Amino acid sequence: MPGLISGILQNDFVVIGRAGMDFFPHPAGTKTEEATEFRSGLGGSAANTAAGICRFGGKADLVTCVSDDSIGRYCTNQLDHYGVGRTHVRSVGGEFRNSLAVYESRVEEHQTVIYRNGAADFEMSIEDVEAIDYGAYGALITAGTVFAAEPSRSAAFRAFELAKAAGLPIIFDIDYRPYSWPSPKVAEGVLSRAGDLADMIVGNDEEFGFMAGDIGKGQAKAQSLANKSAEIVIYKMGEKGAVTYADGDVITTGVYPVTALKPTGAGDSFMAGLMAAIAAGHGLKDAIHRGSACAAIVVGKPGCAPALPNLAELESFLQTHPGPTSD
Repeated sequence: MPGLISGILQNDFVVIGRAGMDFFPHPAGTKTEEATEFRSGLGGSAANTAAGICRFGGKADLVTCVSDDSIGRYCTNQLDHYGVGRTHVRSVGGEFRNSLAVYESRVEEHQTVIYRNGAADFEMSIEDVEAIDYGAYGALITAGTVFAAEPSRSAAFRAFELAKAAGLPIIFDIDYRPYSWPSPKVAEGVLSRAGDLADMIVGNDEEFGFMAGDIGKGQAKAQSLANKSAEIVIYKMGEKGAVTYADGDVITTGVYPVTALKPTGAGDSFMAGLMAAIAAGHGLKDAIHRGSACAAIVVGKPGCAPALPNLAELESFLQTHPGPTSD
């Protein structure tokens, strides 16, 4: 796997996808409808992943569109706060708006409400991705929501073409969010096409099951992608850990048990921790463990981006928490 791993080892990523604003009631445990105080944070899977990579000392440039208003400027200010490059972040006017997620810091009866009408990030164009110097990066990362609508869908596939032409490996987080898509049938076809083009694919059992057309066939779908096109496929199963297919090997990994404060943010933190660990020279199994530890840290704190760990926090967690569960 010299192309994929050597690309990640450069620790310099171009990340394509949305940046948004998160609201969460304060203090933890508060229901949204009973809240009198809210905290805010950077949101959006791609932005969170990029921020997590930067928290570990890597480099990440985000490619997206944000609304030309105070919320869009909040998002760009947050990108600056985390050190995420935004040379390729474009502001769009009119009625387009940044996505907003309102979620609670509680697990029991957890509520998340997403606002995505007229989403600014879907205005990313072919011209936006053609302006990127892909040779300046080691790898491209994107999440599935970028494919949910036009012109973002065509732009993302064009970015895949240009990245491959420049020799960049493509890392794809399936990240299926039904509310962003016109129909499940459209999503199944488009996400499957994206998966066929990726060098690394990360998803949970439900997402692979969705791509396969049957939740019970998800793991077989993950294995078939590894056999056909992808060099690494990580099939996540929540508290049951993950199964990874890599270069003919099957790697099973457990998780770090924690008392979760909320169910959100784990996937983005996992991806950031995984990339950072591989870039630091850890073997794949150890890197997956470290990504799982990052996920455990984030679900134990309020917010998503604000909860992302740095290296010192990750090492402290690994030294003080039992796990991972049996591989």
